[in-house]
Amino acid sequence: MKLTPHSRFGAVALTGALALTLAACSSGSSAESGATGAGDGSAELSGSLAGAGASSQEKAVAGWIAGFNDTHPDVAVSYDAVGSGGGREQFLAGAVQLAGSDAALEDDELEAAAERCEGGEALELPLYISPIAVVYNLADVDADHLQLSAATIAKIFNREITTWDDPAIAAENPDVTLPSTGIIPVNRSDESGTTENFTEYLEAASDGAWPHEASGDWPLSGGQSGQGTQGVIDTVSGAEGAIGYADASRVGDLGTVALKVGEEYVPFSAEAAAKVVDASPRAEGATDKRLVVELDRTTTEAGAYPLVLVSYSIACSTYADAADAANVKAYLTYVASAAGQERAADPGVAGSAPISDDLRTEVQAAIDSIAAA
Repeated sequence: MKLTPHSRFGAVALTGALALTLAACSSGSSAESGATGAGDGSAELSGSLAGAGASSQEKAVAGWIAGFNDTHPDVAVSYDAVGSGGGREQFLAGAVQLAGSDAALEDDELEAAAERCEGGEALELPLYISPIAVVYNLADVDADHLQLSAATIAKIFNREITTWDDPAIAAENPDVTLPSTGIIPVNRSDESGTTENFTEYLEAASDGAWPHEASGDWPLSGGQSGQGTQGVIDTVSGAEGAIGYADASRVGDLGTVALKVGEEYVPFSAEAAAKVVDASPRAEGATDKRLVVELDRTTTEAGAYPLVLVSYSIACSTYADAADAANVKAYLTYVASAAGQERAADPGVAGSAPISDDLRTEVQAAIDSIAAA
């Protein structure tokens, strides 16, 4: 399934800003610049670099900013975790230099990007790969993970399965004593790339049990919801019997679902997520600058976890301001580097899956194309 569903996005609230002051790197060898993010060849960087977008990336971005700070403390970097749609909207309006999005740009957005990018084009770089966890709050259930198929999850979120001891759940968890507690499905209230990925998985893998089209906007009205990733986690944490979906870096002490893949049940992990991405082809229309992945949601490969989020860093190939071009190039070079990816993969940061060396080569070639008009 493509990671380019038919979402639209609404007003943006400029809240949750993550800002750290960063500083200029001293010049060094080319090997050092590749590791630290200097990669544009400039001796000094300064100014500001604003980004906005996916809340799924928020913890990883905090780690990337801290790492970039080691060598560029004169660049003030900020990131507003307003959601994927809001980030894309701000980027296309020229309010920020970078966007984070859990979904690729749509056709109309690509057209708008040409104007925003001074006649150039948008770069879409898959720099954050993470499982989406199905999380639940059942304090008295003694199990490492509940086991659920995509069809059962779809019926839960479509409000057809309403209690935790439903026969469909019990059949997949024969060794677990399930309570009669009512199920409280929790979804994102804002337009969300995480929702797009989750509904895309349900649409593709549930054998028709999910009757809605994939979308970044939740298709059912009413019910419980939360603003952003943390909002979903907070809502699920506050209600016994609740179930939701969120970037796996944020699950905390909540229970998590092992998904049925083929004949086995697979819990989330960075390694299991990476298996799906490595086995998936590029989306139709992808280019050497738009490295968009078409995820295989119906894989039966052993050990793969198909409910995966690929979050893109979106930038311009051409900026009006030379400082913007240099700062974006240096920052993205650090994010794509082995050091940047390892920082985000740290379980204490985001626990994401590092990109492969082959993908890093493609990403760096796209980053190297960034220039001033």
